[in-house]
This record gives sequence, structure tokens and C-alpha cells, in this order.
Amino acid sequence: MGAGQIFVWEMLGTAVLILLGTGVVANHVLRDTLGSGTGFLFVNFGWAFAVFTGASIAAPSGAHLNPAVTLGLAITGKTEWADVPIYVLAQLVGAIIGATLCWLTYKLQFDTHPEPANTLGIFSTAPTVRNPLWNTVTEVIGTFVLVGWILLSPAAKAAGTDGVPQFGNSALGYAAVAFVVLVIGTSLGGPTGYAINPARDLGPRIAYAILPIRGKGSADWGYSWVPIVGPLIGALLAGLLYLVLPV
Repeated sequence: MGAGQIFVWEMLGTAVLILLGTGVVANHVLRDTLGSGTGFLFVNFGWAFAVFTGASIAAPSGAHLNPAVTLGLAITGKTEWADVPIYVLAQLVGAIIGATLCWLTYKLQFDTHPEPANTLGIFSTAPTVRNPLWNTVTEVIGTFVLVGWILLSPAAKAAGTDGVPQFGNSALGYAAVAFVVLVIGTSLGGPTGYAINPARDLGPRIAYAILPIRGKGSADWGYSWVPIVGPLIGALLAGLLYLVLPV
């Protein structure tokens, strides 16, 4: 697949992922919505199926949607290193577009929200207990689970001598990834909001910084490195594990 095709599909898929993911958070956080105050589990389900939707759209490019996934696939030889910058740039651009579309969707609710200075959490992650080192560890672990599952998940195999094919997780398609994201969110997402994706956090944070959101607060750039570095380390460790396992 050419660079242009990779860019378009990854950008579109990531834009939809972020539109729906930040959208479910906006629906929960903003006051004048039908989903106001619906809770963390509501948000987790929304993000999980945002992944399913975005990945389904980006299927032609392999549906990475995440620089950490791209890194893990490159380390294990499943993606060409020359394509990595294309994937990452497309994911970042798509994330900015998706976050912008979320703001446009909820523009009136942003304008009437009584605490506009506290709306960064709609776009980007933040820790419940701020400690950059341990927050990074949390992101490493969550991303390690995600990328490790992607790399080690059994694929479909043709029928052997017994005539029985092995479908692996492929029978579930991208719904399988949604289930993994859902359990990561519900199990490991409490401390930091489980970015597990540098583009998912950085793109919307950039959008928040430049969008004319009424009364908005800081984009908290001092924390922004954690959801970038943590997921990349987690992906690196998952890739190295794959290389040493007898798979």
C-alpha cells in the first residue's frame, strides 16, 4: 500500500475513533446533555466501540490508529520502518480532526457548561493522583497489555489433517480489540484514564489548546509527555517480548 493510502485510511479511522471517544466523555461531563453524569463505565463502553468503529474504517491500512501499535508492529517486522512516520503523522492529524468535530458537535453544551475551566478531561487524560513516574508506569502496563495482545493474538489457520479450521480471534474482527480496550479501561484505567495511545492524548490536547472553547483552562502541557512516553515504552516491551517468545 502506498504512503498516500496509508495516510488517508489511518487519518480517517483515527478521526472517527477520537470523535466518538471524546464524544462519549463530552456526553458524560457536560451538563446540558442527555448523557450527563452517566459514569465511568459508560465512558469505557463508548471508547471501546469507538475503537471498533475507527478500526473498521481504517482496515485497508491495517487499522493501527495508535503510534504505540505501529511501533510494536515495526519492532516485530510486521510493519515497515519507513512507513512508521506516515502512520504516526496520519494518526496525529486524525486525532486533531476528531477532537475538533467533537467540539463542534457539543458547541452549545460547551458554551453553557458551568465549569468550562475543567473541560480538558473531555479531550485528554489526567491522573487521579499526580505522580509522573507512577503515572507513566500505569500507562506502560496498560499499553503492554494492548500491544501484547495484538501481537500474540492467534490468527485464523486453515484446516489441518483433522479438517477443523482454527479461527483464533479473527472471527470477532475488530470487535475483539474493542473487548480488550474495554477490559483495560475498566481494570487499569482508573489511575490515569488509560491513554494507551500517544495520538489519542496529544492530538486532542493540541485541539483543546487552539479551539475557541469558552472559559477553557490549561492544556496541562507539563503532564502531556506521560501519555506519550508510557505507551511507547509499553509497546517496546511488548515487541521485545514477542521477539523472544517461540511464536
